[in-house]
Amino acid sequence: MKLKTTLEQWQTLQAIEQAGSIQSAAIRLNKSHTTLIYSIKKLESQLGLKLIEVKGRKAGLTEHGKTMLRRAQSMLDQARELEVISKQLDSGVESEITVAIDHLCDQRWLYEPLSQFFLHNNTTSVQVVETSLSKTTEMVTNELADIAIINLPITNYPAEAFGVTSMVPVIATHHPLASQSLVSLADFSTTSQIVVRDLGESKKEKRDVGWLRARQRITVDSFDHAFRAVEQGVGFCRVPEHLVEYRQSDKIKVLELEHSNQYQVALHLTLPKGAKSGAATLDLYRILLKSASNRMAR
Repeated sequence: MKLKTTLEQWQTLQAIEQAGSIQSAAIRLNKSHTTLIYSIKKLESQLGLKLIEVKGRKAGLTEHGKTMLRRAQSMLDQARELEVISKQLDSGVESEITVAIDHLCDQRWLYEPLSQFFLHNNTTSVQVVETSLSKTTEMVTNELADIAIINLPITNYPAEAFGVTSMVPVIATHHPLASQSLVSLADFSTTSQIVVRDLGESKKEKRDVGWLRARQRITVDSFDHAFRAVEQGVGFCRVPEHLVEYRQSDKIKVLELEHSNQYQVALHLTLPKGAKSGAATLDLYRILLKSASNRMAR
């Protein structure tokens, strides 16, 4: 169906509402008074509704006019947004970028800056991929990510400090080890250990990290699975301290472990595509770095 009205007509109606008179709206739109009157009269004729009422030198919308403009507002906003998007795309801003985040990273370190990024970028969508161990390396070396939050350094890929994650041993509150004030690695050797698997695709590149000398291992896909297994008393697990604080579960206990109470993992930010990185990627990268700098300075 062919539309009877145009965006320009609705923009004129909006300008009259905002300016309070046809003359002021004409100045704002850089058009003649006569042109605006003709545009509104035509719009009223097309809709079969009285949209404007003039009282002295003031012009205001009728109730019908206000109702129609409220409905047209989202259409005008979307039209302006389309123009902004077209300018951004024309300047080389990516329509989508991929961010790889190592599973040890506190996700708030990504999503809080990302909310700032979206405030002034309504063009670029973001794919977030959680990685671990060799999967993290694959995302960088194969340039599958535009931005990557990594832990272990990757040869020939410069990186900036992004934060530090503390790893702590946890076990179910009803597990026998939970009653001990101090636990040794010897105690762990006779207890089942829950391990989060390397998510990499290449079997040759898969890696194991940390102490892995327990009599049995239960390997899971994520820390969410690990926590559930720990809560059920399956065994112990090393997990990021920020996840323990976030979950606040009364079903698990952080253990005091002799000579290995907690260790820290440094996290870094890198640009896998280097000089080929686009404008949106570089913008988000700068926001992430600034956020990290502020966070670590506190």
